[in-house]
Amino acid sequence: MKPQKTTLQNGDYTHAMHLAIRIKFDSSEFFRTCPPGLYLLPGAGWCDIRQWLDRSPLEEGEKTGMAIPFNKPRIIGEELQNIAAAVALGQLSGDGAYTKRCSEVMEDLTDSRKVLLTHSCTAALEMSVILADVQPGDEVIMPSFNFVSGANAVALRGGVPVFVDVDPLTLNISPEQVESALTERTRAIIAVHYAGVPAEMDSLGEIARQKNLVLIEDAAQAIGSRYRGKLAGGLGDLATFSFHETKNVISGEGGAICINNPSMVERAEIIREKGTNRSRFLRGQVDKYTWVDIGSSYLPGEIISAFLLPQLLAEREIRTSRLEAVNRYRSAFQELESRQGIGLPHCPEWADSNGHMFYLVMRNQTQRDGFIRYMAQHGINTPFHYVPLHSSPAGKRCSRHVGAMENTNRVSQCLVRLPLYLGIEEEIDQVIDRVHKFFECEASEMAR
Repeated sequence: MKPQKTTLQNGDYTHAMHLAIRIKFDSSEFFRTCPPGLYLLPGAGWCDIRQWLDRSPLEEGEKTGMAIPFNKPRIIGEELQNIAAAVALGQLSGDGAYTKRCSEVMEDLTDSRKVLLTHSCTAALEMSVILADVQPGDEVIMPSFNFVSGANAVALRGGVPVFVDVDPLTLNISPEQVESALTERTRAIIAVHYAGVPAEMDSLGEIARQKNLVLIEDAAQAIGSRYRGKLAGGLGDLATFSFHETKNVISGEGGAICINNPSMVERAEIIREKGTNRSRFLRGQVDKYTWVDIGSSYLPGEIISAFLLPQLLAEREIRTSRLEAVNRYRSAFQELESRQGIGLPHCPEWADSNGHMFYLVMRNQTQRDGFIRYMAQHGINTPFHYVPLHSSPAGKRCSRHVGAMENTNRVSQCLVRLPLYLGIEEEIDQVIDRVHKFFECEASEMAR
């Protein structure tokens, strides 16, 4: 008899959730409890659940075709139970019990005065630029070696992103370059903590104080990192975090804004709630809520927060595991740095990294591109990173840059990232071995 297509009913939401994550997480024990029939499966369409489960085991990296992917999202603990509980509680829109608890945990993880969860770090950056009161023609200084979200946030307000070069060692924004880019239209500085290594916040903070600028931490990659003993997220007037699946702590998509300037807290709540004073209404401070300012819908849904909470609570354990992998890489590749001039991540003595990323800076782009192809041929995904924003099509239209951007151009052409994720202990030796074999093969070719 032909199997019937299964329509999941109220009591079956956990099965639907398990099916949706099957591609990412090897959780087949959950699916053995599914009733027989046809299910709509990610990447497979309608198919028989039993046949799908009885196929050969899911190959790691199936999503990218790589045996060892660059990133592998992981369930830490009670994420699935929390999602089921959120459904049972009857509120899936923003600012439910899980969102509020995540905000409290984030305040502890950042030493911030106030943390509001958002649906992405991009949303948090857009809120930050509004809170900085960036007006048309105002300038915001930021690194060009950077993701596009900060620049977009400025451009959306009619402002001008001003790109400067990065420090050649940390790849963070250079305070000296910031000083050279200041004008009477400068309104804010966005300091990216690249690879989880905090930027030089004392120098940047002094510039901001002298010029009455808003200092924004783009701490998307830096949860748990420290600058001179102080946690990332509590160092600027504002800070933003990402919980994208490639970050240390994840919820698929998601973000947070930390508000350390007390004068900005109430307006941040209004901007986040579509420009309304709904937060005050929910606290009983007004008898109705209405439109009072500009804003947008920046809240995450409760399912996102339910998934996020166990990840936040395990931040220290995640960070410890990733730092062990980073140290393993560093130990394995010290000779590449000393003998072959291959750059490794640099963490100053005053900073504590969170193990977010490990990269190599090759001697030139030809070597970098050859390395990526070689590793891919052997089933290992090693992507490059940012294309400089100052030389991008939109960057040429919407921004300006100061200086020759030599470091930015060099690292954009030469940097390559190695796989790093929770649980990489099983594969890290394969990655290390293959990296060494690339340089051995390169040396052999050069000797011919």
